Amino acid sequence: MVGFCAAGAVVGVLQLGARGERYRGLLPHVLALAVVLEVVLLVMRGIAIGMAPLTGLFESMLVLSLVLGLIYLVLGVVIRQVWFGSVMAWLVLILVLLTGLVAAPASRPVAIAARPWAIVHGLAMVLGAAMILLAAVTAWVYLLGCRRLKQRQVTKVLGVVPNIQKLERINLFSLKCAFVLVTIGFAGGVGGAWMGREVLGADFLRWLFDSKILAVGITWLLLAAVLIAHGVGWVRGKRTAQVTLVAFFWILFALVGTAVLCDTKHDFSGGDSSVQVISRDVDE
Repeated sequence: MVGFCAAGAVVGVLQLGARGERYRGLLPHVLALAVVLEVVLLVMRGIAIGMAPLTGLFESMLVLSLVLGLIYLVLGVVIRQVWFGSVMAWLVLILVLLTGLVAAPASRPVAIAARPWAIVHGLAMVLGAAMILLAAVTAWVYLLGCRRLKQRQVTKVLGVVPNIQKLERINLFSLKCAFVLVTIGFAGGVGGAWMGREVLGADFLRWLFDSKILAVGITWLLLAAVLIAHGVGWVRGKRTAQVTLVAFFWILFALVGTAVLCDTKHDFSGGDSSVQVISRDVDE
């Protein structure tokens, strides 16, 4: 899987060259093979843990990279400019490498992970993150196109960078979808924990101020701020794209950075003692 993603990134660079036409049709096939292997790995992981593979960070990152790969395969049919495909290929590779960074042996998830609110929370957050990543890709390509147009490098824009207006529309649509999904995921997670507050007691506040929860909250505030500012006309175009990139780095930090650097306890894979306590008490 990593090999195919790396090959896709290499093809993404080659298709930007003077003779890149010969490589344009190769990228979708390479990434499609990577997506198939991700599906196989997720199925094997699901069998190993005995339920849908969306309980731990490793599984969530796999699903995230899979969703992003599928988004490229769908949008790549209508957005055929090479810069879009190249940036998507490199982002998929980065996600797969980050997934390897947080890889851990399969373990039985805690029982609370099967609760409806936990499933909604996990799925909504992964899909919301995928939409933020798509928005970041369009934002980066948008800024690239604007910069080259400003430098009057028209030949480096036509045919290789998608239409600026189309990129702006996709970016805004992705941000709106991300805001709705992150809102659902955030509310589902906090609401589910609140319903179990009698069990949590003082631990509920500790869980609420976990580094991952705070990072997701900051990302949500950024999304809300940029959408409100865009709605009233305070930001347009470049500013929206720049804030999108900030939200992109925050969501990556929330997903991976908090686990690697901050030792977050927000995990349903069986490694969070506070969640295990909730699970035992609720089941009893």
